[in-house]
Amino acid sequence: MPAEFADLRDEVRDFIRQELDAGSWTPQVDSWHTAWDEEFSKRLAQRGWLGMTVPRELGGHGLSALARYVVTEELLAAGAPVAAHWISDRQVAPSLVRFGTTLQKKRYLPLLVAGEVFFAIGMSEPDSGSDLASIRTRAVATEGGWLISGTKVWTTGAHLAGAMIVLARTSTRDDSDRHAGLSQFIVETSLPGVAIRPIRLLSGGHHFNEVVLDNVFVPREMVLGRVGDGWHQVTSELAFERSGPERYLSTFPLYVDLLTVGSDKGSGADRSAEVGQLFAQLWTLRQMSLGVAGALDSGAAPNVAAAVVKDIGTRFESEVIEVAQRLVDRDPDRAGDAYERHLAEAILQAPGFTLRGGANEILRGIIAKEVGLR
Repeated sequence: MPAEFADLRDEVRDFIRQELDAGSWTPQVDSWHTAWDEEFSKRLAQRGWLGMTVPRELGGHGLSALARYVVTEELLAAGAPVAAHWISDRQVAPSLVRFGTTLQKKRYLPLLVAGEVFFAIGMSEPDSGSDLASIRTRAVATEGGWLISGTKVWTTGAHLAGAMIVLARTSTRDDSDRHAGLSQFIVETSLPGVAIRPIRLLSGGHHFNEVVLDNVFVPREMVLGRVGDGWHQVTSELAFERSGPERYLSTFPLYVDLLTVGSDKGSGADRSAEVGQLFAQLWTLRQMSLGVAGALDSGAAPNVAAAVVKDIGTRFESEVIEVAQRLVDRDPDRAGDAYERHLAEAILQAPGFTLRGGANEILRGIIAKEVGLR
């Protein structure tokens, strides 16, 4: 990390310290996915920490991906409530910058940068799993626009978001090119025909949703990019989604607890070895993730490197939980102290770590294909 960002890091840490001292929020595991706080997002926006990489002429701050990395890394390490703006800032804003029309950029980017509107992503579908090429949501051309029908699932934050980027099929599937005929649309969640239903966790928590689109009319000007280029656009977004510090810092608050909490089950040497091994993995993942951020800064599309970070990073997050349970004789308790609460949160969220952003098995297939092992 270039030394020029030291002042920015100190500024973010001071802000977090002030927030915690004021009791504005409580640190959480997996905060980028589950801790939705629109007022917190707006406070970040006021400091210039949303839309950091959006060009100034489009209402952003014109900073580098590495500058944004510093901010997001500190927020995630602190377990800050960043879920409201996370998807909008991470992948929707870059997609609008790259593929959006002048109208779309003027309409949405200033709102995203100000924390005034939040987006969800409509990709996954029932029975499709990680195979996006098999989606069945259809967009049929009509006068002045498109009629979209289909169902999206695991749509994080859709019940609170103002709009979604929806991937739909705009032409008949061609088995000789399964990736052809897909397009992206900006769909505002208030449109007639959009129904959002909660998918609740066993704990009762709610951040996932099923979104049903029933002949939703989307104006022609709300096509994102070019009709038929949806696959290319989606895969270009995935490098942003798969490679960030959220792929190895979701359980970081639990790891910090592990450094200090008592009641260990093994010897001090055993504990030091296991905690130290986790740290070595963490540092390696950070270097890999920073490498992808640097590549994105230079305009590259490091899709395979991003897939590697996601695969290894999400397995590391689960290893933190396993080590915590092995070393500390404490039960998970969402009403307990910080360690017990973070352990409970981590266990509840862990089943999704290796699924969101593409199942790890799918990612390994992508990696193998690209490096010529198939």
